[in-house]
Amino acid sequence: MNFTMVTYIIGWILQIEAAFLLLPAIVGFIYHETDHSLVYIICALASFVLGFLIKLKKPKTRDLYTREGFATVAIGWIALSAVGAIPFTVTGDIPNYVDALFESVSGFTTTGGSILNNVEALSHANLFWRSFTHWIGGMGVFVFIMAIFPIMGGYSINLMRAESTGPAVGKLVPRVQKTAKILYLIYLAITVIGAIIYMICGMGLFDAITTIFGTVGTGGYGILNDSITSYSPAVQWAITVFMILSGINYSVYFCLLRRQFKDAFSISEVKWYIGIILVSTVIITFNIRNMYSGTLESARHAAFQVGSIITTTGFSTTDFDLWPSLSKTILVILMFCGACSGSTGGGMKISRWLIMGKTIFKELSTMVHPRQVKKIHMDGHVVEHETIRATNVYLASYFFLMLLSVLLISIDNFDFTTNFTGVVAMLNNIGPGLSLVGPTGNYSMFSVFSKIVLIFDMLAGRLELFPMLIILKPACWRKY
Repeated sequence: MNFTMVTYIIGWILQIEAAFLLLPAIVGFIYHETDHSLVYIICALASFVLGFLIKLKKPKTRDLYTREGFATVAIGWIALSAVGAIPFTVTGDIPNYVDALFESVSGFTTTGGSILNNVEALSHANLFWRSFTHWIGGMGVFVFIMAIFPIMGGYSINLMRAESTGPAVGKLVPRVQKTAKILYLIYLAITVIGAIIYMICGMGLFDAITTIFGTVGTGGYGILNDSITSYSPAVQWAITVFMILSGINYSVYFCLLRRQFKDAFSISEVKWYIGIILVSTVIITFNIRNMYSGTLESARHAAFQVGSIITTTGFSTTDFDLWPSLSKTILVILMFCGACSGSTGGGMKISRWLIMGKTIFKELSTMVHPRQVKKIHMDGHVVEHETIRATNVYLASYFFLMLLSVLLISIDNFDFTTNFTGVVAMLNNIGPGLSLVGPTGNYSMFSVFSKIVLIFDMLAGRLELFPMLIILKPACWRKY
């Protein structure tokens, strides 16, 4: 383990976070919240100095292999969240640090689950920081660092693979740094366009900025207690569109920019993603049509919640916990489904389900024709055995962690629906579940122990499990 290189990168993360912490300070000054602005400035200075001190010892070698990549990403996200929670506690808006850490982790991992009973009581500075953590975590802090600072050379791909979503990560262009820049430019463009459209639809500037952070980051933190319910139908439709766009693999947008339209529209995962959204929306629309004033209103709520759940955003326009059993079952299935790999969305990813489905059919075919040699293909390419093996290990690890987490938080003695959907919502970075953790509830009633379990689940879900699991293995920390 190259400990010096790991700590050196953590130092960079803390200094980058220091710069980010200045933005809510500016917001606080704009809204005359001077005391909160000073808190953010002090936290920014502390984060910068701590990062500077950690970076004093320069690494002798910049080797960063897979093991270091996974450990660096896991520790980096923990450090990022731990520092990001401090302003909530110091300002007094979330006095308990464990609750503040839960809120911070939920923000950075783009989960959107909250412990707050009254979101509107927060200051503008804290509301901005809370939503901005979604934007930071959506594309990933390491991708941001790689886009700005070429500090890791050819080993950067090991960090990108550890942080990015999906079963496989490649480069859009030969250089990793240029790939990171392209991703962030696309991300920034969608953010700016979305905020402008939200304002055209009737949102105020602050509402539009904070909401688009949660939309493109597929996070789901709202600045109102009822999430998106109070906004106009036009705003809700606009958010629906941008949630769905944010769940698409960003390589599609790269292909569109390069005018490679055939490549952009031939990705099977995206086709399944759009198809699942359309079918689910139609079924739920007709299932809930008697609960609303007409088919159009039913379709609006159905499309919004389908888009919100499958992209793991977690916004809500209605209390879907009151919907019929069929509709709620579809939403729970979509929780497991997730968005596309290479997007800002969480969940298990549609590509994994496609690989698993193709693997099942392959094995069934082999049973019928034992001598047959059959390869699994996706989008005209052979899926390597290593990818299939990694997918199987991921699924096994996922369900083991999910069941263990449900067992652990059941100590609090809440009902099974609350425990099960709460863990699924945390592990898939969705936010709301059903019953006590539904769209009108939150996670404040859980014990400190259960919150720590759910914090681990959020981090594991955002980082595709393995980075958080690997740091628990003693062999990870042995020197070469």
